[in-house]
Amino acid sequence: MLILVTGAMGKVGRRFIAELLDTPAFSKARIRALCHNRMLDETDRIDVVRGSIADANVVAAAMEGVTHVLHLATCKETPTDIMDVTVKGLFWLLEAFRESPTARQFILIGGDAGIGHFFCRHDGPVTERTPHRAYPGCYALSKVLEEVMLEQFAIQYGINTCCLRAPWIMDKDDFKFTLSFGDDVFGGPDWKTLVPPDDAERYAREGTVPLLRDADGRPLKRNFVHVDDLVSAILAAIDNPRAKGQLFNISMDRPVDYGEVAAYLARTRGLGSVDIESQFHSNWMDNSKARYLLDWHPTYDLEKLIDSAWEYRRSGEEPRIVWYPG
Repeated sequence: MLILVTGAMGKVGRRFIAELLDTPAFSKARIRALCHNRMLDETDRIDVVRGSIADANVVAAAMEGVTHVLHLATCKETPTDIMDVTVKGLFWLLEAFRESPTARQFILIGGDAGIGHFFCRHDGPVTERTPHRAYPGCYALSKVLEEVMLEQFAIQYGINTCCLRAPWIMDKDDFKFTLSFGDDVFGGPDWKTLVPPDDAERYAREGTVPLLRDADGRPLKRNFVHVDDLVSAILAAIDNPRAKGQLFNISMDRPVDYGEVAAYLARTRGLGSVDIESQFHSNWMDNSKARYLLDWHPTYDLEKLIDSAWEYRRSGEEPRIVWYPG
């Protein structure tokens, strides 16, 4: 088994590689990392190909002898790069995969941006049958195009594909910084821009957290997944016959409720909260298909997500670096 991993230096790629190499069931598996800017160290079980997935020749070289592909590489709101990386890159990977004599399975990590995230109102749980709905911006469009391209290649050529659709992926102290009123905020909304500057400074200093409300005035519900749970889903999908041709929602069992977050942090850490109105919509990703077909179960609930983030301590050799906005 030789697994090509794109985006190998991201939070999911690094965790997946470490977990796979430590799992006895995959003791004979090897990794090939396709790296562009950041490089992975080579070992006896890891080799590295450097280049852009937008280059068909680079992709062809990376695919030599590969049995499985885990496609993680993506862009955020970067219009100058996103079509090359997300559309052209995936196209070249799928073309090389379908022509390969060794290729067995192609796994794509999709995103809830492709079904509207909290920008679109959903009248019921978000399932794998929920229609694609890109919100404004190039990133959401790219996630729609990825999932559609993967689906159509499977129809056109009968290749073995699987898409694991993940919401916002958390690791280490990420969740804590998603709630920061300071410049260190991870992802969005950028809370300090939604309140007066003096209030933002005070909230950041005191550790006050936002209680985001949806367009109906209720505490907003938003989907997350911890990187450990996403990696366990990837491992569960590899060579699983029940994963062939399937799309799975990979998320926490319940969405994060900002009201419950505020209440838990007040009770356990004495932190205050402040209401933030919005026009966003609550939604709930239904992960029951993955639980049933993959026998996968997330281990992170709201309390574990919060506690792990607040209790994480970085050493001086591990500065908090945000490689992309979230």
